[in-house]
Amino acid sequence: MQILIIATGTMGDVAPYTGLGLRLRQAGHQVAIATHKGFEDLIRSCGLEYRRFPGDPWGAASTMGVRVEQSATGLPPRLAVARLIPSLLRDCGQGVLDAARQGADVLLVSQGVAPLGRVVAEGLGLPSLGVFVVPLMPTASFPPVGVSLRSLGARGNRAAGDVMMSLAMRLYAPEVQRLRTELGLPGRGAGIRREILRRWPIWHGFSRHVVPRPPDWRPGLELSGYWWPASPRQWQPPPQLVDFLGAGPPPVYVGFGSNAPSHGERLGTVVVSALRRAGVRGVVQRGWAGMEATADGDILSIGEVSHEWLFPRTAAVVHHAGAGTTSAGLRAGVPAVPVPFLFDMHFWAARLVALGVSPSVVPFCALSEERLANAITMAVRDPEHLRKARAVSCRLADEDGAAPVIEAIDNLARSA
Repeated sequence: MQILIIATGTMGDVAPYTGLGLRLRQAGHQVAIATHKGFEDLIRSCGLEYRRFPGDPWGAASTMGVRVEQSATGLPPRLAVARLIPSLLRDCGQGVLDAARQGADVLLVSQGVAPLGRVVAEGLGLPSLGVFVVPLMPTASFPPVGVSLRSLGARGNRAAGDVMMSLAMRLYAPEVQRLRTELGLPGRGAGIRREILRRWPIWHGFSRHVVPRPPDWRPGLELSGYWWPASPRQWQPPPQLVDFLGAGPPPVYVGFGSNAPSHGERLGTVVVSALRRAGVRGVVQRGWAGMEATADGDILSIGEVSHEWLFPRTAAVVHHAGAGTTSAGLRAGVPAVPVPFLFDMHFWAARLVALGVSPSVVPFCALSEERLANAITMAVRDPEHLRKARAVSCRLADEDGAAPVIEAIDNLARSA
């Protein structure tokens, strides 16, 4: 069968689907991933078909970063981001439709375009599944991801989740209706919301050992385990990094991925000072912020590097708590210091603390040399964090996150 995966977002949102795609190909399927132009080389280097999808996550990340440093958890930044979403979605529906029209027997849709993908699947008569890397469905177990940092109680969490789902669907409504018109489907109003909430099968690519499955989720909302990103063919670590790792004790990794693109210089200064204050060596990834850590031989600045390769060689990882980087740190079995910015990052950061892998959360809005240094010191010197990180890693090693999705696709195709 021809499997088409629609994956949108930044690296941590897209990379897991390369691993899922490879496993599907090994199971005998043809696999294409439709995603943004900047990921074309990644997709092709993994031996998968690439299909172009509109959108510029790099530009969007820069725009969404406006005023985040003032209040990464406050309402004004969230409202500013919410106002951007309709413009970001404007071409996405057509992008899903164009990609599917190039050929597909089954459509797998990531959370960022789930309502649009579900409509396209209906219009083209394709079986489909949601494949999410973030738990977005309403539940009493925790508040809506990216909205509240504290539990609102079981009833409050569920009610808030229902409200947020309703508000999110309103953002998609104009593009959903345009797609339905183009595909000759009758207008259904809130029908797509009911379909996703009550019927559409959705698999979540994270582990029950990290986020237990909410008991109030309906059947069809399932956890598969992680879809580990594929390693690009013939990738080799930079010789300078290999030499640095061999020249002393394991360093602390620091990287903020696609966040804070306008704060590289300030972040670099804070990070270098915190690493020195904690008395540890450091590997600092520049990321989209362009963070430079100029120091003597105890700190090294690097570009893109395989987290799967690097993280097991570190004493701890300091990161933005995106879904992809969080999972890579857990897989490596090393302590973490999360510095969340927006959206689901606060959720994953709280999970790291709850698991005992991290001593504390250091929100980006409260980031300082002293606070970061203290958290790094606790992460590397308290053996309990390392013990718990290794325990989680061992549990993850026993899971095969792709297997249940492959089985679900085979069952879906047979029933279709």
